[in-house]
Amino acid sequence: MVDTDATARRVILGVAGGIAAYKACEVLRRLREAGCDVTVVPTANALKFVGETTWSALSGKAVDSDVWSNITEVPHVRLGQTADLVMVVPATADLLSRAATGRADDLLTNVLLTAHCPVAMFPAMHTEMWQHPATMQNVATLRGRGVVVKDPDSGRLTGADSGPGRLPEPAEIVEVALQLMDGAAETLGTWSERDLVGRHVVVSAGGTHEALDPVRFLGNSSSGLMGVAIAREAAMRGASVTLVAANMQAAVPSGVDLCTVTSTGDLHREMHRLAPEADVVVMAAAPADFTPAEPSGSKIKKDGDGGMTLHLVQTPDVLKSLTEARAQDASRAGQVIVGFAAETAPDRAELVRIGAQKLARKGCDLLVLNDVSAGKVFGHSTTHVTVIDSDGELGEVAGSKSQAAALIVSQAAARLV
Repeated sequence: MVDTDATARRVILGVAGGIAAYKACEVLRRLREAGCDVTVVPTANALKFVGETTWSALSGKAVDSDVWSNITEVPHVRLGQTADLVMVVPATADLLSRAATGRADDLLTNVLLTAHCPVAMFPAMHTEMWQHPATMQNVATLRGRGVVVKDPDSGRLTGADSGPGRLPEPAEIVEVALQLMDGAAETLGTWSERDLVGRHVVVSAGGTHEALDPVRFLGNSSSGLMGVAIAREAAMRGASVTLVAANMQAAVPSGVDLCTVTSTGDLHREMHRLAPEADVVVMAAAPADFTPAEPSGSKIKKDGDGGMTLHLVQTPDVLKSLTEARAQDASRAGQVIVGFAAETAPDRAELVRIGAQKLARKGCDLLVLNDVSAGKVFGHSTTHVTVIDSDGELGEVAGSKSQAAALIVSQAAARLV
């Protein structure tokens, strides 16, 4: 067994008896790598898929599944009272039912009843079971109590079946878990309330590439992390989300539809195709402002010691064109459009002044200001953003991009009618 850091975040990883239990092993490994102190609480059926020895070896702790082990420590009460997060991976239809009705017939359900911390469940089951009215009612009951229940992915299930019911990938599960612990109070409320159910959110992310020739391009260093965080936040709050991704480095969140683009022209076309049906449009991508007037059809060769001259022309202003299109379409009167401004400024006051001018010029409802002086923001997991509207500043986040995403999505949601 290994010693644990007393300051580490304490996670109870419940594992129910489904074939996807093997993925919980990778979830456990990633949580440990993130510095979490993880206690695994499997159900008796879960141990038929992955044995106690495996859980003990990966967690560095003894593993119990019933209330009769280590009885002097009262684990069925203590575990839930001292945890920073209780999560269930996978949450089967049976486990959801028992949790919804308040059963306490094994250690895991006892822990769920005594938890004082955020509780998150990640269902995995066959499509018919997930879509059954009883399961849907159990999920609604749990969400109504403040439990975060993430919708499963669609994809290949056991055997030849395919459809909604697939467990999200371990990296996505851990990202959600860490985000819950980082911003527990606000995140727990918005994710369980799912205030964006029935809404369609379109988010762009990444940086466009403008071809010089078949092997070279003009681009920027945008990673797409901010757009991905916004897409995940909106999806966790119940929205149908489409992510328009331009050359992203970041992984796509589960439950999000993906549309890939390369150039600013591609981005312009796809955003205008998707925007008419969207309730919220977020332009988090970093489109190039200029593109070669005549890209070469073949690789440009070196010519002695000389250089080369490029003739660049302006690309379409995607954000402004979206607000102009909205103004000409009465059916989009309630649509919320969010823009981003990556600027360099000597101080905060100047940054806000530049942002106010840009918001008025672009015609968007909200503008997210990033100060990218000295290489800040791009490619980093943390950020410092200020959100403004036509009346001034609405909020500021200096922290993770997931925290910034929560502020941005909340401000956009507040404007929906």
